[in-house]
Amino acid sequence: MRMVDLIGRKRDGLEHTPEEISFIVQGIVDRSIPDYQLAAWCMAVYFQGMSPREARDLAVKMAASGDQVDLSPLPGIKIDKHSTGGVGDKTSLVVAPLVAAAGIPVCKMSGRGLGHTGGTIDKLESIPGFRTELSLPVLFEQVKTVGVGLVGQTGNLVPADKQLYALRDVTGTVASIPLIATSIMSKKLAGGADGFVLDVKVGSGAFLKTKEEAEKLGELMVAIGKNAGRKTVAVLSAMDQPLGQAIGNALEVKEAIATLRGEGPSDLERLSLVLGAQMLILAGQETDADRAEAKLKTIIANGEGLAVFRRWVAAQGGDPQIVDDPDLLPTAPVVVGVESPVRGYLSAWETEALGLTSMRLGAGRAKKGEPIDYGVGLVIKKKVGDWVEAGEEIAKVYARSQAEATTAVAEILTEVKLTTVPPPVSPLVIGYII
Repeated sequence: MRMVDLIGRKRDGLEHTPEEISFIVQGIVDRSIPDYQLAAWCMAVYFQGMSPREARDLAVKMAASGDQVDLSPLPGIKIDKHSTGGVGDKTSLVVAPLVAAAGIPVCKMSGRGLGHTGGTIDKLESIPGFRTELSLPVLFEQVKTVGVGLVGQTGNLVPADKQLYALRDVTGTVASIPLIATSIMSKKLAGGADGFVLDVKVGSGAFLKTKEEAEKLGELMVAIGKNAGRKTVAVLSAMDQPLGQAIGNALEVKEAIATLRGEGPSDLERLSLVLGAQMLILAGQETDADRAEAKLKTIIANGEGLAVFRRWVAAQGGDPQIVDDPDLLPTAPVVVGVESPVRGYLSAWETEALGLTSMRLGAGRAKKGEPIDYGVGLVIKKKVGDWVEAGEEIAKVYARSQAEATTAVAEILTEVKLTTVPPPVSPLVIGYII
């Protein structure tokens, strides 16, 4: 078998056999296939696509290229949740303790943030003392006793995908739907869960800007999961404005705690309930989404979700007192309000730009491995459709210095649009792919 022949087959729109997929993945791992040939193949896939069967084979083979987690020591059906990334998306911090309180074990590996999207690991590490590196036996014991555990991805998880992604990043092929889907799902499959709830973001603050792109990605990821024998559902959710109000690590943890108290932003609570309900359904605990959401609402109301969050923080070395006193979390030394220069209806936020402003304040990374400041970020106080008076505060900036705060304020004023007529407000949950 020769790689040049496989490049030609994909260039001509032909389907790879399982053996050919195995050959390609093995060549990625042992580096027997040169980068220039892999780059040519990625471009062929970019233009010709992949069938669901090809994508399943590629995801499964990449998942098997490194460490694979065996969750069988844990009781029950294990359901993982994944988001394609957005601005202010802290749903994992809310959903995990709620689902665990409902009796579904949550054992999850998450990543760090890069660019304008935040990472769950970074948010958790803003909690003083919180450890995100645990051995699997320690993690499993914690999940058995607390119901939830979340750690960073192991260094040898899906090495084939790491190498392929690094190449895609410099060859203009990141935006290939099949390669995005197989990259995400290979890591999910390696994580060992029995099923997946996929939150596919769409809009100005998401990687995918249109509903059509998001539907294609969601459909392919669901097909990969199901073809690999895992229960899988995708939820398409809007990311045309930040989810909730907080953007930044400690700020988002505070907002997650407020949501678990029943005092959080309505959109964050709503999406958390939708995603958590789907996890309960895949785990076989409920068959109806409304009943599942009602159960999770009760868990918020009676404080069980917050209690699990407190035990989770303590189990991983964090200070549980932050639950009762969120001011113990890191706080930026400079806080400045952003006032609207005019009156009108808030018609749009340039959401990706807001994420980049937060990143430049120090809440995110432009490059892998860069340090972050847990206390900085933004709080967006007005949502699309809200009426704003001139001089009214629309946001707050949390910064390390007055100079950085002044710059961020100027940026935010270019990232908001106001009109004299009420704008249409998009639904938060756009649809489901089952």
